[in-house]
Amino acid sequence: MSSQTTTLNIKTTTDWFREAAPYIHAHRGKTFVLALDSDAIASPNFTKLIHDIALLNSLGIKLVITFGARQHIAAACEAASITAQYHQGLRITDDASLAIAINVIGTLKTHIQAQFSFGLPNTPMSDAKIRCTSGNFITAQPIGIKDGVDFQHTGKVRKVDVEGIQAQLAQDNIVLLAPLGYSATGDIFNLSAETVATEVASDMSADKLMFIGDVADDLPRELTKQQAKESLERESNHLLQSAITACEAGVNRIHLINRKLDGALLQELFSHDGVGILISKKPFENTRSATVQDVGGILELIAPLEANGTLVHRSHERLASEIEFFTVMERDNSIVACAALYQYPNSDTAELACLAVDPAYRSAGRGQYLFDLIENQVRDAKLSKLCVLTTQTAHWFREQGFQAAEIDDLPMARQSLYNNQRNAKVFIKTL
Repeated sequence: MSSQTTTLNIKTTTDWFREAAPYIHAHRGKTFVLALDSDAIASPNFTKLIHDIALLNSLGIKLVITFGARQHIAAACEAASITAQYHQGLRITDDASLAIAINVIGTLKTHIQAQFSFGLPNTPMSDAKIRCTSGNFITAQPIGIKDGVDFQHTGKVRKVDVEGIQAQLAQDNIVLLAPLGYSATGDIFNLSAETVATEVASDMSADKLMFIGDVADDLPRELTKQQAKESLERESNHLLQSAITACEAGVNRIHLINRKLDGALLQELFSHDGVGILISKKPFENTRSATVQDVGGILELIAPLEANGTLVHRSHERLASEIEFFTVMERDNSIVACAALYQYPNSDTAELACLAVDPAYRSAGRGQYLFDLIENQVRDAKLSKLCVLTTQTAHWFREQGFQAAEIDDLPMARQSLYNNQRNAKVFIKTL
């Protein structure tokens, strides 16, 4: 391997860790519920997925894992010449089907626990020492009869033993929940893995619920609950329906991750935009007034623009003293855009300054959104004009209705601060 290639590999690894660092800090101590569909367990990538889950555990993330068994149970029933019956998308579990389900689910649970116990040297699981525990954490009851159809041993979640699960998580154990539930009378019920995951995530106020399965390629990368409902009206999608149900149950963020994509779980959690589909009850970005805690993020955002002369240099001290004039757009605890509005005494003109958007987020109208927000602030302040000084973005401001002006047209307080060496052009918009 050449020294150039080695240097490139080191830089790529270093850059990835630096990008992932804020997410590593943000996720530590948080509770994630992962729902694996039955095909994910049979996938060639399953061992690598287990390694990635183990890494999350080592980073201090509290993990509850549920798993599906639908395809495995269906195959076992077919081998036993038992005809599968479904109604409203749920299996009708008779006595024979329940016996098979118990056997299949038990085998899958043992297989998953064995994967977490793997720890040979020179493997990703070396010295992992992961404890994976399971138990009767789910109390269930029968679905009963619907539309005249008796679901028999198919059940629904009645109660989640939140305290019991949290006690295991407090010991850094991974909690593995099978799609089975138990009643006070000792009965066993076959459950939907997605329903178990949703109920657990909701009752535990989990920070994230992640469905790992067969994800449609044609869905947008980010959806609000309402947008997800609109997509579902156009095309049926099992995981999307599960995500909507989870949103309505109180889970704030649900991720759909393609089980076929190696490393997708890590990419989704530790990169700016991830590789999955995010469904959220709330908007993904928060626009708000800046605080002193945002100074570092703003400086990092505007540094490249200062370097190429687009923005005037601001020191840490100056920015901290002027932070009250700034508005920021925040995404996953990172500042992705900012703008400042300065008002001058005895003047009907305010100044828009330091409008900046992270290069990775410039294609979705964020700059326009911030500009419109600042313009509305000027109108609310009963001012009639908005000025801007620019060296490289004159054309964009002209598109927003600004007209070329002179230095003498600026408020007196601003004229005294004009930097002749920078020679910025003046534009004013009458509101």
